[in-house]
Amino acid sequence: MDPALVKLALGGVALLACIGLFFGIGLALAAHKFAVETDPLIEEVLESLAGAQCGGCGYPGCEGYAIAVVNDPDVPPNLCYPGKESVANRVAELTGKKMAEMEDMIALVRCSRQEGRVSHKHEYIGFASCTAANLGFGGPSACNYACIGLGECAEACPFDAIKMEDSFPVVDPDKCVSCGTCVKTCPKQVIVLQSLKARVYVPCSTKDLGKKVKEVCEVGCISCQICVKKCPADAVALENGLIQIDQAKCLDYGPECHEVCVEKCPRDIFRIYEGRKVLKRADAGLKMAS
Repeated sequence: MDPALVKLALGGVALLACIGLFFGIGLALAAHKFAVETDPLIEEVLESLAGAQCGGCGYPGCEGYAIAVVNDPDVPPNLCYPGKESVANRVAELTGKKMAEMEDMIALVRCSRQEGRVSHKHEYIGFASCTAANLGFGGPSACNYACIGLGECAEACPFDAIKMEDSFPVVDPDKCVSCGTCVKTCPKQVIVLQSLKARVYVPCSTKDLGKKVKEVCEVGCISCQICVKKCPADAVALENGLIQIDQAKCLDYGPECHEVCVEKCPRDIFRIYEGRKVLKRADAGLKMAS
């Protein structure tokens, strides 16, 4: 081989090595200069969280909540719903914050489309998404406030806590951690988070007047407000066309009312709530579905 070519090749290799070394040193110096120091407390809190990345705490992922709960004195330590009380206690211990009582809640579907035999006003043909179907004249159901039933909430649930049965979402109470993902996903807003301490509930989200409700649903709330007038605790109200229950007032009053709201409802849509009786899960926390 020509010695000149060998020299040229070796010179090229040496030049490339020098360039690589130069830029390597430059990148190392830049990384050192602009490095962001990580708070070890944030790392410790992050490791203590459930790691579900569900967003139920209201922050962008577990790291977002860990940063907020360490740096902001107003952020409580009990917002990691999947981790339940054990994680909340650990975060409170690490951050030195006072542990507030955690209210155990569960997702509840406020719709009686199947029970009320609500018919379809049209057949939906398109992308299998509740959001997409809702854009087409409010969905296929004759009730404009009814669950569409295409399972978008079930697909979004990070804990596999919702199953579709006959095109209707059924919540598994042992898997639901009240992260609120399904609540945010439902375009009809028929899914809410319900306290497991609640005594009564209304599985209907219609805001239509009584005559129209009766035309499309056999059990839907007709907003007659008998429950509002009869409740001795003043815990029931009609707000923006929808019956709402102040569960704190209801619980404070106690069982002396004998659930008069349930007894007097002419449509039998006011129901006794027995959330805790169907639970088998432990309070230690739940894991994200694989």
